[in-house]
Amino acid sequence: MREKELKNTVNFLFEAGMLAKTPRSGFYFLGSGKQSVAEHINRAIFIGYVLAFMNKKADLNKVLKMCLFHDFAEARVSDLNYVHQKYTERHEDRAIEDIVRTVPFGDDIKDILHEYEERKSVESLLAKDSDSLELLLALKEQSDIGNSKANTWMPSLVKRLKTKEAKELAKIILKTNSDDWWFQEKEGDWWINRNNKQ
Repeated sequence: MREKELKNTVNFLFEAGMLAKTPRSGFYFLGSGKQSVAEHINRAIFIGYVLAFMNKKADLNKVLKMCLFHDFAEARVSDLNYVHQKYTERHEDRAIEDIVRTVPFGDDIKDILHEYEERKSVESLLAKDSDSLELLLALKEQSDIGNSKANTWMPSLVKRLKTKEAKELAKIILKTNSDDWWFQEKEGDWWINRNNKQ
């Protein structure tokens, strides 16, 4: 890469850091919890990996790239929740155009986001479901600590899911306590005496 391309790439990486400072605004309406756009993207990538693995036919690389970039424009346009979107016109397409024209890998990002937005390929459907499942997990976490509003948000979110894989995961998410992953053996020896021999 030439120096100008390297400089633009560094600017891109600094801009990516803004995602960690950009809050997901829906939590304001929920009344509890908080999350940055970067935190949301991080878990969506893991979900995308799982859904692509479950699907077996999907191009894993495409799913992961779609999950990675699906909210990248929010570094410039911020996160607008459903209420904001009803009254505000956001120009994510312009933000993405401004971003991708400066970096040597811009066409790759533009192409993957175009496919994601079209929602025609299996990869785009899995990536969109990853986005939705990430919110479902966040809502389940809030529900598990007593936020009853989260329970009212989950049914419509589950109805948005398009793929069989995501619907299967959603059923289990709703039945699983969010602390089961670390507390599943609470009756085991470790939780009683931490394996201390007495």
